[in-house]
Amino acid sequence: MKDVPSDPLLQPYRLKHLTLKNRIMTTSHEPAYPEDGMPKGRYRAYHAERARGGVALAMTAGSAAVSRDSPPVFNNILAYRDDVVPWIRELTDACHEHGCAVMIQLTHLGRRTNWNKGDWLPAVSPGPHREPAHRAFPKVMEDWDIARIIEDYADAAARMQAGGMDGVELYAGGHLLDQFWSPLTNALDGPYGADTLENRIRFTLDVLTAIRKRTGPEFIVGVRGTADEMQSGGITEDEGIAIATMLRDSGMVDFFNVNRGRIHTDPAMTQMIPVAGMRSAPHLDFAGGIRAATGLPTFHASRIQDVASARHAIAAGLLDMVGMTRAHMADPHIVQKIIDGREAEIRPCTGANYCLDRIYQGGMALCIHNAATGREETMPHRIAQADVAQRIVIVGAGPAGLEAARVAAERGHSVTVLEAADAPGGQIRLTARTPRRSEMLGIVDWRMAECERMGVEFHFNTFAEASDILSLSPDVVIVATGGMAHVQLYETKADQPHVITSWDILSGDVVPSGDVLIYDEAGDHAGLQAAEVALKAGARVEIMTPDRTFAPEVMAMNLVPYMKALQHDDVTFTVTQRLVGVERDGNRLCATIGTDYSDRQTRKPYDQIVVNYGTMPLADLYFELRDMSVNGGAVDHDALIAGRPQTVRTNPDGAFQLFRIGDAVAARNTHAAIYDALRLLKDI
Repeated sequence: MKDVPSDPLLQPYRLKHLTLKNRIMTTSHEPAYPEDGMPKGRYRAYHAERARGGVALAMTAGSAAVSRDSPPVFNNILAYRDDVVPWIRELTDACHEHGCAVMIQLTHLGRRTNWNKGDWLPAVSPGPHREPAHRAFPKVMEDWDIARIIEDYADAAARMQAGGMDGVELYAGGHLLDQFWSPLTNALDGPYGADTLENRIRFTLDVLTAIRKRTGPEFIVGVRGTADEMQSGGITEDEGIAIATMLRDSGMVDFFNVNRGRIHTDPAMTQMIPVAGMRSAPHLDFAGGIRAATGLPTFHASRIQDVASARHAIAAGLLDMVGMTRAHMADPHIVQKIIDGREAEIRPCTGANYCLDRIYQGGMALCIHNAATGREETMPHRIAQADVAQRIVIVGAGPAGLEAARVAAERGHSVTVLEAADAPGGQIRLTARTPRRSEMLGIVDWRMAECERMGVEFHFNTFAEASDILSLSPDVVIVATGGMAHVQLYETKADQPHVITSWDILSGDVVPSGDVLIYDEAGDHAGLQAAEVALKAGARVEIMTPDRTFAPEVMAMNLVPYMKALQHDDVTFTVTQRLVGVERDGNRLCATIGTDYSDRQTRKPYDQIVVNYGTMPLADLYFELRDMSVNGGAVDHDALIAGRPQTVRTNPDGAFQLFRIGDAVAARNTHAAIYDALRLLKDI
């Protein structure tokens, strides 16, 4: 008999008839990759990569819609369509091939959707109040709505069983099932009404009964549910234990996946799904309490982003299966690296929450620093060796330069990195000066460790000149020098001599004081970070933007900690106002403020004016080297997108290929810089 590993995370787990090969799972989440509501190639490749990496259970979808009046708001799988079955079969087979069990989360969103999606049917709920996040005022459900949706659940579960799924999970964490559970959302009278807990749970039990009639007793069925809403008037911890106990006693539920909190607003969402700077695994002990009280097989995930926390969850008997979902977005091979004794090589989840924030803003899930996640059909998680080793020189050790160095070294090239600063990281080092965002340094630290492991040569405090590059006789030169903070106003050409930048505040070069205007035209983290620094320094802060909303690039969940810090008597938010000029007025500055909506202008005094307007490329070296290169710096976009090597040769006398990446091209974000590097260097 094969030896059972001693690591608690690598112990097999028996769930009903199903043996899970270890204790690590990815919990349900919707990466928003479906095409026409179907989990086609991109969706399948995403989950198959994590199955290949060793995860024991992939809980797909977050969530698959069971009814037409639960239209997808995150590009969800449409489980109410018969044509989903063959696509589910392909997804299931792709994961089973690697010994990974596969289940799917089914739901009716209830009020957590909108009427102007899908077939334009009204949202429904057991109460009349809208969910603030999705804004639809729901129709209060009638008896025929209840009966119809119960059958829809059963039909959807039968489709998933036909597609080869090992089981299904019903979601009750802000969706229709727990809208019946909660006194805050259930306004019905009668058998499904809010007057008793038994009535509030009845709809869920009726759904389970219908599913069991269609799928039989052996099919695995679980519930992921909110066992404590953490809000006055909502589901209490005692009620949550009672609900889980009732589910257990029904004999129809095989596991309980514990949630805690609500998701109806952005602040509530970050309590259930914490972001960077918040406590890790905040609900782990609570989930362990549910397991102890009910004896149900217990799953849980909530910012369990590191192996040590996951191992503790299993070793201490708090969970039966531990969810590491965002961690697997960062690194799909966590389990295999544990097995191989390479935990130090696991790419860390930094809590940036770029993945979920993109989904909640209508985009597809992407990891802030793994550009292959969600692009498994075109981008590799494992870098192949090059046929011919080359000499590659990279200028700049920010995220773009470090990713270029890592990928080039994995390809087997000889890599030298020249960096003007005394440490790597570029703009990320500024970001990390805000304690709440210090985990972003993991993006830098992991790449430095990988580069050092592979022998990349670094030269810090080296302001590279063209002669320095030529002396290294490179075959390829990558300019990743980043940019400098922009100090021009929109569609002007001259720098503003009286303003400072968000970088000046974040670096500590300028101490904010008095009346400070943060003029934020980039809408990214730096503006709000500077505002927070200014407020903590005792300044009175006005945050102004020409946009109709402030900080649109920060997105929903990441905005929450800023708002908690900046909702203060000394902070004012001003939208749709444009800074058009700054003049000195004695010891103060006078801002001329206009608007895109009229010719109206006003003038207002400040002690400091901070401009946050992106960066301008630091590209002098690139332009100096261009005529010495074989390609003149040109990129064949067709080849880049198709994954072919760059073969542009416009200068027969050129000595090397030359490319620039990241902010050295144009101001973008960390993910774009890393993606630039990966998709270029993987083919060099």
